[in-house]
Amino acid sequence: MGFYLMPEIFEDLFDDLGERVDKWYHLKRCDPNYVVHFDDNQTVTLSSNMPKMKSEIERFEGKDGWARFLKFMSEGQTHYEVSIKQVLLKDYPTFLSILKLELVWMALKIHVFDKLHRRARDYFWSERLRRAFTFSSMYLGMSPYRAPATYNLLQYAELAQGIWYPVGGFHRLPRSLESITKKNGGRVLYSSPVKRILVSNDKKREAFGVELENGDRLEADVVISNADLVWTYSNLLPRTIRSVYWSIKRKIPSLVTHQVFLAKEYRESFDIIFEGHSMPNQPSFYVNVPSRIDPSAAPAGKDAMIVLVPIGHLHANNLSNNWEKIVSHAREFVLHTMENTILQPGDLKEGERFSDLIEAESMNTPHTWEKDLNLFKGSILGLSHNIFQVINFRPHIKHDTIDKMYFVGASTHPGTGVPVVACGSKLTAEKVLNDLKVKIPWDLTVRSNRPITVDPVTDPSGRTTTLNKMSKPWFLDFEEHHWLLSLLIFPIVVLFRLVSY
Repeated sequence: MGFYLMPEIFEDLFDDLGERVDKWYHLKRCDPNYVVHFDDNQTVTLSSNMPKMKSEIERFEGKDGWARFLKFMSEGQTHYEVSIKQVLLKDYPTFLSILKLELVWMALKIHVFDKLHRRARDYFWSERLRRAFTFSSMYLGMSPYRAPATYNLLQYAELAQGIWYPVGGFHRLPRSLESITKKNGGRVLYSSPVKRILVSNDKKREAFGVELENGDRLEADVVISNADLVWTYSNLLPRTIRSVYWSIKRKIPSLVTHQVFLAKEYRESFDIIFEGHSMPNQPSFYVNVPSRIDPSAAPAGKDAMIVLVPIGHLHANNLSNNWEKIVSHAREFVLHTMENTILQPGDLKEGERFSDLIEAESMNTPHTWEKDLNLFKGSILGLSHNIFQVINFRPHIKHDTIDKMYFVGASTHPGTGVPVVACGSKLTAEKVLNDLKVKIPWDLTVRSNRPITVDPVTDPSGRTTTLNKMSKPWFLDFEEHHWLLSLLIFPIVVLFRLVSY
């Protein structure tokens, strides 16, 4: 299950470890990326195949829609590249570390003060495409009506770089990292729950190991917790989504690897999830069929299916809710929508119901996520990513008062998502090595952000030709740096932050 996005991040991760991705698992590109279903039985197919994408865009937006889509993608590329360089691969341990004019310019450049859905209206005239290109913010824990416009970088990453699938399942990635760890002398302890993190009682306040539930103590030079950060603070240190897994008795021809259903009451459904901490009566949901791209994910002639239904996390307002009733309603709604909206003629035999095809089923709810995986309030996405829960405003990778205590994961800097957490692991490792005064043995950037050397074009005599010289018009250079505008806005940002304390 899951989207394997930003493959360059994983290539760099393995490269830093002296390994290659293709040595450990094989990647297959999903085509199409996914199909978005609407309640009126219309669909939008999103693909990295540009001729197909052009036809799909023009089907809803007309001939000039393609030019607007390319502008949307160009902006997404800027958001993506700036975010990787300035957010994913940089640590901001103190408030002073963000008081830089270049960060103010960066914020303007990636439109952090605009909203995702509002900005989509600048590029897409149809509400259908506005929804198709903004719904994914829910996987960052935000409504597209509240998420910064910066996050259209997700659509750029999906469409420009593609959505991939590791043959054998997404678990091939952590299994590979586990094998590499053991290969380099690391130990992995299984079924060894941690009771508490050991912290010295002296003035130094240093983490020096962990105590397991069985009473064993493991002492260490540093402690890094990759459990949910809020859970770690609440349970180890001194002081959401519901999913369904289905086994289908035969293949369903029309389904692709990824499909999304978007509710008719689009904006209202997000308000119910993120403001009301509940589930809409008609929720949006995501369907993954891994066996469509990887036949080994299910027995021959059958399908495996995973359904994710976004729902509010456990909250004081909903603890008394009848969760069995909510789960039952979600299941029935998904079954009904699959049968009447997503499945195509010929998928079901005469008189057959979709539920008849389900051979086996397992479910997770916010309660099971909290109980089994120690996820705070049952939220699998960690903390949200609004403007004041990123960079320095997000929990830091090093504990503010306990020395030698570090964190990595969705709720700490830089944020949620497998490739983003991979970047966070690199930041944490670099922080640990710097604190231990150990030389960092890898490149501190990702491949896409490393300087590109332009080879000079020379004539036979060895002289550089004038055709290869590059110069930028002065007004473009000024627009790129915008130092005057940065100077004017910088005090406003600082004042806003101080008032918000």
